[in-house]
Amino acid sequence: MRRNAVNVSPRFALLLCLLFIPHFAMGQQATWIATWTASPEAADPDPNEGLLNLNDQTVRERVRVTVGGERIRIRLSNECSSVPVLVGRVRVGVAQSAASVVPGLLRRVTFGGDDAILIPPGAPALSDPVDFPISSGSEISISIYFPKRPTSITWHSLAMKRAVISTHGDHTQDVAIQDGKESDSSAFLSAVFVPEQVHRHVIVAFGDSIVDGDGSTPETDRNWPIDLFRRLENAHLGSQFAVVNEGIAGNRLLSDGPIASLGISALTRFDRDALSVPGVTHVVLLEGANDIGFPGAKLRDFSLAPAANAPTVEDIIGAYRQLISRAHARGIRIIGCTIMPSEGVTIPGYHTEAKERMRQSVNQWIRTSRAFDGVIDFDAVVRDPDHPSRLLPRLASEDHLHPNDIGYQTMADAINLSLFQ
Repeated sequence: MRRNAVNVSPRFALLLCLLFIPHFAMGQQATWIATWTASPEAADPDPNEGLLNLNDQTVRERVRVTVGGERIRIRLSNECSSVPVLVGRVRVGVAQSAASVVPGLLRRVTFGGDDAILIPPGAPALSDPVDFPISSGSEISISIYFPKRPTSITWHSLAMKRAVISTHGDHTQDVAIQDGKESDSSAFLSAVFVPEQVHRHVIVAFGDSIVDGDGSTPETDRNWPIDLFRRLENAHLGSQFAVVNEGIAGNRLLSDGPIASLGISALTRFDRDALSVPGVTHVVLLEGANDIGFPGAKLRDFSLAPAANAPTVEDIIGAYRQLISRAHARGIRIIGCTIMPSEGVTIPGYHTEAKERMRQSVNQWIRTSRAFDGVIDFDAVVRDPDHPSRLLPRLASEDHLHPNDIGYQTMADAINLSLFQ
């Protein structure tokens, strides 16, 4: 039997076609997630630090990304600076050493199609997408040329990787920067993004120097956040997890650092460094040790905080509750970590019996309050069972405050991966 023909007007046919055009063909923009981050910090003047005295020079910095992608975007930060900074040119390549890149793989990084960008004070700058395939866990090199002297610097003081500062001129396209000076910090670089994919999540490790990796071996990427990433990569959980590090050495929950390089308080920077990280689904919070330890402590003749300004247990718990509320308002899970022991620390006044009792009280609340979406009991993992107020010696670095490489790996190995499912 012959089917009846259906007459369709040209206009109606066009509408049907438009309905079935894929969204990307309609101009939908790609979504990006963070694969590496470093918290921006203000810098204190230092005539001997090359990164703080740039003038017509190139800085080459390296980062270890977590999840990979076919393209990347680079985020520069002038957020802690009081004046504009001119970036003359940026190139990205595959790192071969601190000073050199793999030949033939350097790629141009642009901002609105231009090589140069003037970043206003207090602002970040996000690059255009760069066709630059990277695999999970790879190390890339980013070279930034500053044609004029930046008089105010946004940096990350504890980079755990050497940056190379060139002689005068634009050396962004050099395979190897010759005769450069080195720094243990990084400047103006705050994030690398890759395209979002289905079943990808971003975990933000947020906190102080034990998040930043102090005490681990420089150049080896042996902090617990990257160790956690490696565990997740090997677990094949059906999803990919980027793990990004938003630790700042010397950071506190309630107060800004006594010097600029110790960062602004966690309560101040939480939105910028945790909740606004593209793709974030989980925050792992390890913060509070310095709120307890700093008051009355001295680093040589320098007072870290007046003893009279010491917070109470209730003050610290109130800060945790505030961070939890702010994360939950964004639909982000937040996991609390217990504060680790510090007896034997080389900073006079950092550890006392009264401060130890305070730490124990805070940890008891973290473990039992059920205020967090999950708990990682780092204290139980790294403390000496025969002397619970100090780190187990085989897990401790020389300062008895920070773990060593084995200690950081032990921390990562103790994390229940089901917290992220």
